[in-house]
Amino acid sequence: MAKHAVLSAGTKAWRSLTCAKSELRLDLTLGCGQTFRWGETADGHWTGVMGGRVWTLTQTDDTLWYHVYNNHDTQEEKSGRKRRAGVSLQRLNKSEKRLKGVLKEEEEAPVAVTLDYDTDEEKMLRDYFQLNVNLGDLYREWGEADPHFKHIANIFTGVRMLRQDPTECLFSFICTSNNHISRIQGMVGRLCQSLGSPLCQLDQTSYYDFPSLSALADSSVEACLRDLGFGYRARFLQQSAKQIQDTHGPQWLQGLRSVPYLQARDALRTLPGVGVKVADCVCLMSLDKADAVPVDTHVWQIAKRDYNCAAGTGQKSLTDKLHRDIGDFFRELWGPYAGWAHSVLFCADLKKFQKLKEMPPLKQEEEEEEEEKKVVNKKAKIKTEEEL
Repeated sequence: MAKHAVLSAGTKAWRSLTCAKSELRLDLTLGCGQTFRWGETADGHWTGVMGGRVWTLTQTDDTLWYHVYNNHDTQEEKSGRKRRAGVSLQRLNKSEKRLKGVLKEEEEAPVAVTLDYDTDEEKMLRDYFQLNVNLGDLYREWGEADPHFKHIANIFTGVRMLRQDPTECLFSFICTSNNHISRIQGMVGRLCQSLGSPLCQLDQTSYYDFPSLSALADSSVEACLRDLGFGYRARFLQQSAKQIQDTHGPQWLQGLRSVPYLQARDALRTLPGVGVKVADCVCLMSLDKADAVPVDTHVWQIAKRDYNCAAGTGQKSLTDKLHRDIGDFFRELWGPYAGWAHSVLFCADLKKFQKLKEMPPLKQEEEEEEEEKKVVNKKAKIKTEEEL
């Protein structure tokens, strides 16, 4: 049986790209509730499904490592593919031989290696994590505009927004109403196991692709999901899929990436089970609307507690107007990537990450090291001048 990959077992099966932890932290980005398909399968190793493939990701200080597994159908066709691709395999073998001098032994520190055949998978990974966006520059801009954010950012570095598949994002977030992260993960997992295609099995865990729109729209889905504990959400999932399929077509969700934010949000709100908050999550996390600010009771509390935001004073529940007012408050403060900044604060407010606040901030340590270097250099310069 295939096992989950671990970097310490050797780098030969891994590929890599340069990415500092200040630009991406896997534990915060994959564990803060914007996706429900990733789990930590070894210390610092995250395994999940993206683009119809199963991946394991891990990172060192300046390198993002990734291992992509063969799907069941890929494994079955492996021998035939080898015969058809004899020349390519010979070239690959030559490349691997050339790399022998670079790769270290298993017990030594890993060395980043990138081969030509990584191109498509690397593109997928860069797109998924939106690595074209310079997070360090954004953090500096937000910190200059917002002292509270600057304090939080010293601890919670590398929180990025994912660019998820719109279908997966929408139907995952329909499951989030009156729910918490661990329970949502269980629901999404059962949804994929029941309606998705099997991809591969690693150790004792089976991985499945996210269900297609047509699979979700089938008339039998509501009863099936109710039996799996989805409750009232079962009806919303099936009806939303059917409405998209019958009224809009399979490319409709993807097409919302090219329309303005408010138009996309209003379009999503016509679907059963999709309110303002779910629509904003889908806009931010899959439809390229970086200024969408999802507002729930936690974000409302952050606005009141940390920013003295007067919106909704005296109200006991969130209304459409309150969603808009709080969103506008943060958009004015943080600018066009307000949704990204909001997610850093949301992450920092989660109970699971509170221990990080007891640790020394990464940036603070770096600044102290930089000051020490300046002092050492200054002393060396003075000593040199004295000797002259």
